[in-house]
Amino acid sequence: MADIAVQHGIAGAYEPSLFGTYSKKIGMWLFLLSDTLTFGALLFAYSYGRISNPDWPTPFHKESIINATIMTGCLLSSSLTMVLGVLAARRGDRSWTRNWILFTMLFGSAFVVLHGMEWSKLIEEGMTPFKNPWAANVPQFGGTFFTLTGMHMLHVTIGVIYLGVVALRKKFLPILLVIWAIVFFATPADNVFHTGVHVLLIATAVAAVILFLKPKDYDAHDVEISGLYWHFVDLVWMFIFPLVYLMSTRVQG
Repeated sequence: MADIAVQHGIAGAYEPSLFGTYSKKIGMWLFLLSDTLTFGALLFAYSYGRISNPDWPTPFHKESIINATIMTGCLLSSSLTMVLGVLAARRGDRSWTRNWILFTMLFGSAFVVLHGMEWSKLIEEGMTPFKNPWAANVPQFGGTFFTLTGMHMLHVTIGVIYLGVVALRKKFLPILLVIWAIVFFATPADNVFHTGVHVLLIATAVAAVILFLKPKDYDAHDVEISGLYWHFVDLVWMFIFPLVYLMSTRVQG
């Protein structure tokens, strides 16, 4: 067996990568494929409940639709800035690569904040994962809504953190901790942001392990891979927005 050992550093010693691309990109595509199955199942469950139940509630009025439209605009804008960031990385412009990624993070953060405000408003109106004030005989509405939109909001939050690590590396860790402390101590215990902000604390620990165990300077390939994830998150919202919001609009007389 020792006679057939691979000699490292020799050109052509390794098998070419699948489809002529690098392994990290293939890994991201495989992850996104598996994530597509997750969101596909959630969208199917919501759609089935929406179609099969004539009493499905329609809680979203004009203000909610405007808010959701602004959220959609934020994500569409973030896709544009992400594309510009990838292009800047390919031409070796490190400064504008970082700037475009930071703009993308800004739009993504605005989406999360607006979505959290929407959740807070619905909870104040009496909506929970097990009931809703609009149709008592459709208790699953709250569960399907919070699961679907919550899963997407989690992905957006992870995406913002992912981009922050790529753009700022170790410098991003104290920023995460400061944001966590401000939100945690400035919001009441029953607030959506007070509970959800712990995602930042967990992400800080995970990012710290990655950055300190394997420190590196992220290149154009890494920016492109992070862009694939971000565009996937944006694409999923293009299905959620019409299905959850536009099809559940309350018509006021």
